[in-house]
Amino acid sequence: MLEMDPSPPPLSVAGLRAPGQKGHRKLRILLLGLNYAPELTGIGKYSGEMMEWLAARGHDVRVVTAPPYYPVWKVHEDYRWWRYCKEISPAGVHIYRCPVWVPARPNGISRTVHLGSFATSSLPVMLALAAWRPHVVLTVEPAFLCAPATLLTALLSGAAAWLHVQDFEIDAAFDLELLPAEGVIHNFALAYERLMMRRFTRISSISTTMVERLADKGVESAKAVHFPNWVDIDTIRPLDRPNPFRRELGIREDQIVLLYAGNLGVKQGLETLPQLAHQLRDKRQLHFVFCGDGAFRPKLEQMTAGFENVSLLPLQPLHRLNELLNAADIHLLPQKEGTAALVMPSKLTGMLATGRPVIATAYPGTQVADQVSGRGIHVAPGDRDALREAVLSLAANADLRKEMGRAARLFAEEHLCREQVLKRFEAEMEGLFHTKTELAIPSSTRPEAHSPSPE
Repeated sequence: MLEMDPSPPPLSVAGLRAPGQKGHRKLRILLLGLNYAPELTGIGKYSGEMMEWLAARGHDVRVVTAPPYYPVWKVHEDYRWWRYCKEISPAGVHIYRCPVWVPARPNGISRTVHLGSFATSSLPVMLALAAWRPHVVLTVEPAFLCAPATLLTALLSGAAAWLHVQDFEIDAAFDLELLPAEGVIHNFALAYERLMMRRFTRISSISTTMVERLADKGVESAKAVHFPNWVDIDTIRPLDRPNPFRRELGIREDQIVLLYAGNLGVKQGLETLPQLAHQLRDKRQLHFVFCGDGAFRPKLEQMTAGFENVSLLPLQPLHRLNELLNAADIHLLPQKEGTAALVMPSKLTGMLATGRPVIATAYPGTQVADQVSGRGIHVAPGDRDALREAVLSLAANADLRKEMGRAARLFAEEHLCREQVLKRFEAEMEGLFHTKTELAIPSSTRPEAHSPSPE
């Protein structure tokens, strides 16, 4: 049984500071999320970095999560899927690990059971932590099944409830045919989504187009916040020395490396990659490197078997990530046609930070297309000929690659810097709590209520 921390003393209003004042308000922040560090990719990476950063800033942080299992869909050896346990991170984050069933071959039904197992096991821990009286209760979509526990905990503790949307999970499930696109299940899922979203104090998402999509789901514009993913521009940066990955893989200096590095999942549209490599097998100066783990990995290995122009690598440790990303002359960012407008791939931030151009499959007007424009090339998802021509044209023009790479790095420095993004997020939380507390103070006790009249 997990031992919960005792309740803190009542909040003192005198300690409040509005955003913009010197210093910042120390908050109690509770995160409910399926994925968390030490997962190296996707939501777990960003949630871990965010909570560690907030704790280092002096906030009191608690996290309710599952044992790490992503992207390989297998619980790490140091954990047991059926156990509750508690750990404390170096920054002082209290992490409560709750049981989760992890399917070996995820599909529509098994994913639902998987998500439901965590939503069920985490509920008693969340209810117990309500006595800790957090100021902000935050959850991340996926998994949207955690929304009820988040809202209930916020209600019991008097906290603000915050939903952060990394992926529109329900929309993606329809487009990937994991859930039926019409009928009773479809209607119930959409009704459930709207009902839950309307009850959150704030809802954020990682791109402007995704924030705009929140309005279609009944979210008031005053509640919606743009909270993009970020990159540590000091850790992920251009290298000006020979790349060890190219040497280890036997890639010549005059060859052009086309790299995909990240989760090998079903919604990335990764079948495009071996098809592209096969199309360009006669172009000896081009070499493809595919790196990562996930549900699509066995299929990718099968599709590229015998390809001399392809190197396959497993997911690399964090300390080698910058070297890996810098092995690229061109980054590849495929997206599945049905989900290209619904997601903002987190891996794009690292690609841009390396100062290398990106070729992405994205529709015009989407956030991916907007970020890649001028820093690479975007083509319509599913258009194999356009993708092939984009690769050939960029591979043949070293000056254009350098120009787009410089623009990519500059964009990362100005818009995707971790410190800038997280400080804006912190200020939004502090401002939200300040407003909530001010509204709760009786008007007769506010300083302006005792001010002399301006006669």
